[in-house]
Amino acid sequence: MDRKRILVFASVVAAAMVFGGVLGATVLARSTLTPANAALAAASPTPTFKSNENATHEAGESAAQETAENNGTFRPGGPGGPGGGPSNETSAHEAGESAAQEAAEKT
Repeated sequence: MDRKRILVFASVVAAAMVFGGVLGATVLARSTLTPANAALAAASPTPTFKSNENATHEAGESAAQETAENNGTFRPGGPGGPGGGPSNETSAHEAGESAAQEAAEKT
């Protein structure tokens, strides 16, 4: 092939690539994932936190603890939440526990 034919062929290929890119971008811009996202959000509602407002419970808590419960930042049982508190040291519990389990509870 001579140079002129190669240049024309390369120009046609480049123009087709640009046209395909513009067409693809237009199609993707017009399609939206909003309905799929809305359906996903509706299918899995987020759980809502509810503070324990029992009178017996309320009598034994500080104002700071009540505030933490109301805004959802209270972690019962220590820093890790339920089960994150101190080791269970009852004799019934300790009887069925290995030394490794006891060490893991204390960390």
